[in-house]
Amino acid sequence: MARTVPPAPFNVAEWIPELAGLVRNSTLLYPRSGAPRVHDSSIGGPLLWPVTEPWPQCADPEHYNPMHESAPVVGTQPVAMVPIIQLYARDVPELPFPTGRDVLQIVWCPLIHESQDQCTALPRLHWRSEAEVTATGTLPDTPAPYDYDEGFVPRPCTISPTRITEYPNWDMSEGLAQTLGDRFDDIEAEFGCSYYDMATTIQSKVGGYPGWTQPPNWPDCACGRRMGHLLSITATEPVSGRWLPADEQRVHVEELLGRGEADPAVEDAIGHGMDMGDLGGMYFFVCPACPDTPWTYRYDC
Repeated sequence: MARTVPPAPFNVAEWIPELAGLVRNSTLLYPRSGAPRVHDSSIGGPLLWPVTEPWPQCADPEHYNPMHESAPVVGTQPVAMVPIIQLYARDVPELPFPTGRDVLQIVWCPLIHESQDQCTALPRLHWRSEAEVTATGTLPDTPAPYDYDEGFVPRPCTISPTRITEYPNWDMSEGLAQTLGDRFDDIEAEFGCSYYDMATTIQSKVGGYPGWTQPPNWPDCACGRRMGHLLSITATEPVSGRWLPADEQRVHVEELLGRGEADPAVEDAIGHGMDMGDLGGMYFFVCPACPDTPWTYRYDC
């Protein structure tokens, strides 16, 4: 069920019409600790995995657990990957599902890999058909990894896909940000809150702008096009401010002007529990124009 997002205390399009062409639709996921099932969309929950397909293992001999200072390399024994996210088309229809597919799944090796100038978990992405997997049967048990970096293993969470519109943060050009600097100051003086807090958000989401914590690093497809943002999985989930759902705030939303704090009764359930390095994020991209829907990822912290 979608959450209710408190309104911003100002209209971005009216105050900053220069950004009208940069507004994007996004679906916030709002992971909350729970007990999702195989046929549910989730983060860290059980996956609709075909019984005919072995659970993925990572056999990279160079992956390592940074907590093992004396012996950083795990060794040659394969490590079971962990379920990260599962999204059904019925919950997030805006995802660019390939023809005949209606389930998106991401798993990753929960050890650290040094590749693509990144030091992070190693993901794999799968598109599936719910009907096909259900007809052949699902894998009953998911093996647990014998070693892992706990910062890349999520707790099981339900999600609440919530459609919003957002504006650029890191993806705003430096020149435009400088041009609009006085306008941003006027907004803060008038409403006591920032454009960046009210119109942009860093959290797990589908579409919209990636939840970058560092300057953008957009990938290009082999076809020459810039790839589109598929989804972000971030360590940061709002526990205060405009993007915290109204029903989880400790005071009435109309008194907040987007600056509320989480009710202590619900705060512990917020988020998937991964710190992903130093409160980082993993960002996935696809090229829907290519027939095989190629994908890649970026990481920052």
